[in-house]
Amino acid sequence: MMSALRDVADGAAGLRVADAAQEAVEPAASSASSVANSPAPAISGVPVTLPQPASVSHWGKRYARRLVFTDLIALAWAAVGVHMVHLNDLRGDRLSAEAGGLPFLTLTVSLVVVWFAALTLGGTRQPTAVGHGPVEYKRIAQITLSVFGGTAILSYLFALWLPRSYLLIMMPAGLVALVMSRYVWRRWLHTRRDFGHFQSAVLAVGSASTVTALVRDLQRSPRAGYRVVAVCLTRRPGEDVPVSLDGLPVVGGVADVKDAVSRVGADTVAVTASASMGPSVVRELSWQLEDTPATLVLAPALTDIAGPRIHTQPVNGLPLIHVDRPSYRGANRLLKKTFDLVVGTMVLILLSVPLIVIAVLVKLSSPGPVFFRQQRVGINGRMFYMIKFRSMVQDAEASLATLRLQRAEADAGNDVLFKMKEDPRITRVGKVLRRLSLDELPQLFNVLLGSMSLVGPRPPLAAEVERYGSDARRRLLVKPGLTGLWQVSGRSDLSWEESVRLDSYYVENWSITGDLVILWKTARAVAGGGGAY
Repeated sequence: MMSALRDVADGAAGLRVADAAQEAVEPAASSASSVANSPAPAISGVPVTLPQPASVSHWGKRYARRLVFTDLIALAWAAVGVHMVHLNDLRGDRLSAEAGGLPFLTLTVSLVVVWFAALTLGGTRQPTAVGHGPVEYKRIAQITLSVFGGTAILSYLFALWLPRSYLLIMMPAGLVALVMSRYVWRRWLHTRRDFGHFQSAVLAVGSASTVTALVRDLQRSPRAGYRVVAVCLTRRPGEDVPVSLDGLPVVGGVADVKDAVSRVGADTVAVTASASMGPSVVRELSWQLEDTPATLVLAPALTDIAGPRIHTQPVNGLPLIHVDRPSYRGANRLLKKTFDLVVGTMVLILLSVPLIVIAVLVKLSSPGPVFFRQQRVGINGRMFYMIKFRSMVQDAEASLATLRLQRAEADAGNDVLFKMKEDPRITRVGKVLRRLSLDELPQLFNVLLGSMSLVGPRPPLAAEVERYGSDARRRLLVKPGLTGLWQVSGRSDLSWEESVRLDSYYVENWSITGDLVILWKTARAVAGGGGAY
C-alpha cells in the first residue's frame, strides 16, 4: 500500500508537467489581458490601478485529475487484495468461498465501477469539498459504506451469496487506501497553496466593514484556497469610493461586478452581508454571473460557528439558516468526561516511564521541588491547583513584578498574559521541557481528578480572569484543557484577542471528533516546538 502511494508522484509526472506549463503561461496571459482591458476605469474621478488579470485557473479540474488517478489505484489495490487473501474461521473451513472464477471476477469489476462512479457522483472531488475540512473524508466513508451496504442487501434479497471477504477485506482496504491517498494529496495541495497556486481568485462584494472582515477571515486560513484579489464596494449616493481597501484594489460597485470578474480574472464572487445587498440584488447578481466562469458564494453574518451546527431549510424560496445550541451541557458534558477519563488513563500509563525520567532530571537540574503547583480558575470560576513539572528557579514568583517592568520587547504581543521569549527564571532543563511542552504532562493528574480536560481553553490565573470581558468569560463555561486550539494555532505567539477567539470557538463548537483532531495536531505542534517558551 505504502509503496503504491510512494509511486503516485512518479505516476502523475505528466500531470505535474502540464500544470507547470500552465503556471508558466499564466503571467503571459495576464499581461496580454491587461493590455486588452486598458485604460483602467475611474471611480469618482480617481483612476483605479487594476491588478493583473489572471486566466481562471480551474485548479479544481487539474486537482481532480490527480484524485482520479490515485482513486483508481486504491480501488484496484482493494480489488486485487480480495482475490489474494483468504479468510479462515476457527474451525479451519473457509469463512466464505474463494473470490475466484469468472462470476466473482465480474462481481469485483462491477463493484469497482459502481464504487468509482459513486465517488464521482457523490462530489468527493469537488473543489468545495477537497483540501480543507472533514467533508471530503466524510463523503468517502459514507459512499463506501453505502455501496457495500447496498450490495449486501441486494445479495440477501436475491440470494446472490456475496462472499464475506468483500465486506471484511475489500471494503476496509479500499477505504483506508482512499483516505490515505487523499491525505497525501491534501498535504501536497497545502504546499502548493503556500506558494500561491491552486487557489480560487475571489472578488469580494459588500460594504467596507463586511468585506474587510471577510478578507481577514480568509487570510487566517490560507490553505482553504481562497485568495481575495479585488473588491467591489456598495456605496451611498454621493459617497466617494476608496482606491483600495485593506491593501486590495477597489474595482467598482455592485453594478460593476460582472465586468470586474473578467478584468481581474476572478473565479469566485463572495457577497458579504450588508444592508444594501438585499435578496433582489443578490438574485440579479446571480443572473449576471451565469455568463461568466465565476461561482457565487454568500458569506452570511455568522462567524466562528462550526459547520455541523448550521442547517439550511428552504421555506417558500427563502433559505433559513438554523444554528444549533452550543454543546457544552447535558449529555455532551458526560460524554466528554468519559472520554477524558479513558484516554487520560491510557496516556498516563503509556507515559509513566518518561514521566519518571523527567522528574529525576528536574530534581537534579536545580534546587527545589519536582512539581510546580499553581492556583488556576476552572469551570464556572472554581479554583483548583494545576500541576506542572517545575521549569523555573525556586523563587520565580518573587521576581515576576520586576520582570513585568522589563517586558516591553519580550512580551509576545499579549496585554493580559505574561510571556517572555527569554525568561531568565527558566532552568536549562526547563527550557527543553517548555519547548516540547513536556512540563505540561503532570496535568494528566488534573484530568483524572476532574479539574481539567484533555482539550479545552487555556487554564487562566485569577488575575487574568479579573480583566476578562464578557466574550472572554465564556471560556469558563467548560473545563480548561491540557491542550486546545490555542496550542495548535501558535501557542505563546498568539495575541490576546486571537487566543480569546479560538477558545470561544472551541467552547461553542466542541465535539469528540474535534478533540481527536486537536490531540493529533498537538502532537505535531509539540514536535515542531514553535511558539513555546
